[in-house]
Amino acid sequence: MPFVKKVIQNDRPIKLFKLLMDEFGISLREAQKMIDTQKISQNGHLLKEKGAVVTDDVEVIWFEPRSQGLGPLFETMDFAIFDKPSGVMVHPRNRESGYTLVDEVRWHFGDGANIAHRLDKETSGLVLCAKHKDAEKRLKGMFESKKIQKSYLALVRGDLKEELFIDEPIALNRDYSRIKLKVIIDKEGKPAQTIVRPLERFGEYTLVEAIPLTGRQHQIRVHLFHVKHPIVGDPIYGVSTDIAIAYLDKELSKDERISHTGADRLMLHARALEFGYGESRYKIFSKQPFLEECMKIIS
Repeated sequence: MPFVKKVIQNDRPIKLFKLLMDEFGISLREAQKMIDTQKISQNGHLLKEKGAVVTDDVEVIWFEPRSQGLGPLFETMDFAIFDKPSGVMVHPRNRESGYTLVDEVRWHFGDGANIAHRLDKETSGLVLCAKHKDAEKRLKGMFESKKIQKSYLALVRGDLKEELFIDEPIALNRDYSRIKLKVIIDKEGKPAQTIVRPLERFGEYTLVEAIPLTGRQHQIRVHLFHVKHPIVGDPIYGVSTDIAIAYLDKELSKDERISHTGADRLMLHARALEFGYGESRYKIFSKQPFLEECMKIIS
């Protein structure tokens, strides 16, 4: 597990934030954040005072990255691109989370490296990460100003014959009485636009390219569901509420999921990233065998 307990040995009076800065080689701001997120304790008691003076050993919950051998697909001095397999989370949700892509990013490039955008756990494909804080700020700003173009592949249900421009606002579902973690099409939501282009039809399925022009949570999934072409393998959009709840409660077996959704994973793949950085322009394509996975389902 990436979060480990580390004991900092100390036998002199020193302010807590200074002890953390010296031990981990971090900035004052980073040390204060560690204290604010309740990662520091002494003799079983949390230390919450940033300016507290400590004279004994303290215990720190520390993120210690561990690699599983996934290296970057492409890198420069400022950023790197990973080709994430389906099933790997991008960020740890909590201290009990196991291996995530952040492990690889920080294993390769250090504690100052970070991921610049989101990708769902089951979505495979390209993830852009920054090697240092300045690059992170720049890349996140580029995503916000729509200077980075993303292209996805998806295997969807139904025969989609023509290109679609889906312009439907998306809002978080506020009714948690039955189901959570789901967004909905709502006229009061935030603007969301997706271009969907059919690439090849396979009977009851269509392979499509999806280009999100905005970056809302679950945007491609909910937009394709809205136009009655849900993504194969989607256990939330395109299935009954009872099936979605069973999936979220981890009560849906692999065979049941395949029976209800057509696949044991979400058939959505981040295929390409295109952007300018400095004096260069980049267009990077995933090398994962997503089409081969689609063919197994189609056949």
